[in-house]
Amino acid sequence: MKQPRGFTLIELMVTIAIIAFLAAIALPSYNDYVQRSKLVEAFTGLADFRVRMEQYYQDNRKYDGPAPGLDGCGATAPNSKYFDFECAPSVSPSQTYMVTAKGKASENLAAFNFTLNERNDRATTTVGTGWSGAGSACWVRRKDGSC
Repeated sequence: MKQPRGFTLIELMVTIAIIAFLAAIALPSYNDYVQRSKLVEAFTGLADFRVRMEQYYQDNRKYDGPAPGLDGCGATAPNSKYFDFECAPSVSPSQTYMVTAKGKASENLAAFNFTLNERNDRATTTVGTGWSGAGSACWVRRKDGSC
């Protein structure tokens, strides 16, 4: 007589339960990791923009400038998939500016806003749900509000 081959229904159910349990633990961690990796684009874009603004200032002795500058600032906006950048220079001839990286809603980052000024003062104005650190004088990089 031949032995039956294959898995019993109980064995399959236990396997599916284990996979579901592991997925329930791993998926939120993975989503958090992906979101944090997108934030890096804001930090590098702001740092790059600051360098461009300092180069513009060295040539013009002011931060405000004509197009193709960003919102009246002398430097052009960084290329970004996940963030939009806005710049607000002071009254011309501008000796100060504030640049903001605002997360795009289409990338589930609408709640994230980071700023930088000519003194390299960094700030996080708003963060996403479940994150802490809004209003911090640094760029928040993790859910616990650490910079």
